[in-house]
Amino acid sequence: MFESIEDFHRRMDYSDLEVGPGSVLVLKGCGPRGYPGMPGVGNMRLPRKLLAQGITDMVRIGYARMSGTAYGTIVLHVAPETAVGGPLALVSQGDEISLDVPRRTLTLKIPDAELALRQAAWSPPPAAYDRGYYRLYIDHVLQADPGTDFDFLVGGSGDRVMRESH
Repeated sequence: MFESIEDFHRRMDYSDLEVGPGSVLVLKGCGPRGYPGMPGVGNMRLPRKLLAQGITDMVRIGYARMSGTAYGTIVLHVAPETAVGGPLALVSQGDEISLDVPRRTLTLKIPDAELALRQAAWSPPPAAYDRGYYRLYIDHVLQADPGTDFDFLVGGSGDRVMRESH
């Protein structure tokens, strides 16, 4: 589990990284609000120690966008994101996560009571910006599932796309 893209880059190749062939990598903090603009930083490569073992794929989960040239079993655009208290905000190192692609489910396998305790203890991360466009963006951008539009623009522009607007 990585709290940010910086955390991912810093720790990814530590020899003592707690990761094995059945692990799930979780990248937090890279959604529309957590990393304003939701940049394409979701290309989570595999740890060198697993590549050295011949592991060529593993489940990776996050909020970010990623290049179309990336590969593997990756779940992106999870919503709502950690910055607003989405489910992955409650994931801790060592938690079991199950991905069932045919059933389209992603399950954090911890007891409901533990999940409730974590939810009660969770608080949003401090705002990275206190004014300007970034602050406006953070306060008003929607999550990935409805399209990361501004909440104050929803329903205001209609569905007609003019030829010159491309």
